[in-house]
Amino acid sequence: MNPAHLHLVVNHLPILGTLFGILILITGMALRNPMVKRTALGLLVFSAGFAVLAFTTGEGAEEVVEGLPGISEATIGRHEDLADLFLGASIILGAISLLTFVSDLLSWKPSQALYVLTLAAAAGTMVLAQQTGTSGGEIRHTEIRASVVNGEAGTNGAEIGGKL
Repeated sequence: MNPAHLHLVVNHLPILGTLFGILILITGMALRNPMVKRTALGLLVFSAGFAVLAFTTGEGAEEVVEGLPGISEATIGRHEDLADLFLGASIILGAISLLTFVSDLLSWKPSQALYVLTLAAAAGTMVLAQQTGTSGGEIRHTEIRASVVNGEAGTNGAEIGGKL
């Protein structure tokens, strides 16, 4: 397994984990079920850990693909910028989720407000997750790049008239 393959395996976990964490948290809040809410919080913390792992495998993946035909430096750069933002948001979300989990276990009064804050942070993180995932897909899947759809040539001239 090369570094690009490892990155592809790992990078889906924080995105899907955040999405499922949001859905489970909404369900737990609607049902007022503490165990379901705590499960969602655990999943969000777990997803933050995988965001760190996905980020750390990105550099090795870049080294594997950067010399391949059809790979745009600009597309990689955009993905790196979004990955930085997603990593930061994921770490913050993980910390908020952990704080919410502890406050709920200890029955602290602000725990309900923390659940709302966690859900809002998770929604914002999910927006960045989607953008980061899409920009990563654009690196190798030229058919989803806006420049190909619009028929513009890529930075290395591989995409002309919407075709490779």
